[in-house]
Amino acid sequence: MKKTGLVLAAFLLSEFIYCQPFLDRLLRADALINSGKSDLAIGILNTAIEEKQESRLYSKRGEANINIGDYSAAISDYNSSNSLIQYSGEYGLSRVYAMKGDAATSLYHLEICMKSPFRKSEKEIMLDPAFSKIENSPLWRQFWQKDWYKEIENKISEIEYYVSYGKTREAEDVLSGIEKNYNMNDLVKYGSALVKISGSKYQDAISAISGLLEVDPDNEKYLRVLAIAQTGASNPAGASTTYSKLIDSEVPDADLFMKRAECYRKTGETDKALADIERYLWINPGNKTALSLAGRIKAATGDNFKALEYFSENLRMHPDDAGCYIERANTYMLSKSYEWAIKDYSMSLDLDPSNSEAWLNKGIALLGTGKPEDACHDFRQSFRLGNKKATDYLSRYCIK
Repeated sequence: MKKTGLVLAAFLLSEFIYCQPFLDRLLRADALINSGKSDLAIGILNTAIEEKQESRLYSKRGEANINIGDYSAAISDYNSSNSLIQYSGEYGLSRVYAMKGDAATSLYHLEICMKSPFRKSEKEIMLDPAFSKIENSPLWRQFWQKDWYKEIENKISEIEYYVSYGKTREAEDVLSGIEKNYNMNDLVKYGSALVKISGSKYQDAISAISGLLEVDPDNEKYLRVLAIAQTGASNPAGASTTYSKLIDSEVPDADLFMKRAECYRKTGETDKALADIERYLWINPGNKTALSLAGRIKAATGDNFKALEYFSENLRMHPDDAGCYIERANTYMLSKSYEWAIKDYSMSLDLDPSNSEAWLNKGIALLGTGKPEDACHDFRQSFRLGNKKATDYLSRYCIK
């Protein structure tokens, strides 16, 4: 009977996986790999490959097979990827042979990759631990004596680096140099849009990147920049449309669902927002940010019961996070469940006693239960921590 139950459970799981969109299964497998569960990822990918022969599924399974030490299976997967889309498995093959210590074969495949549409940035290759076994070899040093990247590509990488760390002035200096030398070609325009975003000139960035998209409407980098600029320009409707285009193009990035969900939340499209969050949670179960956003959306719509479900799940997954207690306590406050709110605020303050807002709200909840003396203690704590809002409560309830 127990064996029958396990077989049925496996069948139901298989059927559930079959119902998921291709992109979701690819992303779920990636999440499992990143969390050290490559064996489970292989199970999902096996099911997906049975349904659809897709190069990215084979490449992702190759990555999972590398992680479990099955290099032969990984090589087979990357070759299968190559047979479906030329060159798509070359970087994976380079990684496998590097891990086997075969520098010559690794660099043979890396060179093919570098001359293909699938080539990686220098930073990505240099930081890839798969090459650690061969990076001190003469062949590796000889390989990097060749200029694989044009000067302008290196400069754009510098701009991306500076922008990612908020170093706008440094990015502007690099941009100024290449504008003189490259007469505003497409890469320069792309770099210009990045610098404009870094300087909060969102409309200028939108104008710059929109011109590039007229020529290359499906360019992933350009679309990402456009979405960021639209968000910065307080245009969540436009950003959600741009994120939809990226998702519909099957760009393998689960964060796109969360970003689109936040846009939908701002435009009041709560059903769409929650649908994206649920998709994200299937990919990354228990994610704190996703559960928090889902709970806040439900609370904003007045569905406190469902909001509490999300917040309680977040606490189950993250029991040592003070913020998770506060979010659930805030929802209890909305439904005037003061005793439960007090318990959660108290738990949050055990973890983070410096939160002045939690002290204030706990005091308000204590007033709701008819305990003004205890409330005044909390208002004083909040005031000592610099919360000016506590002054009003102290004057109204605590000065006799």
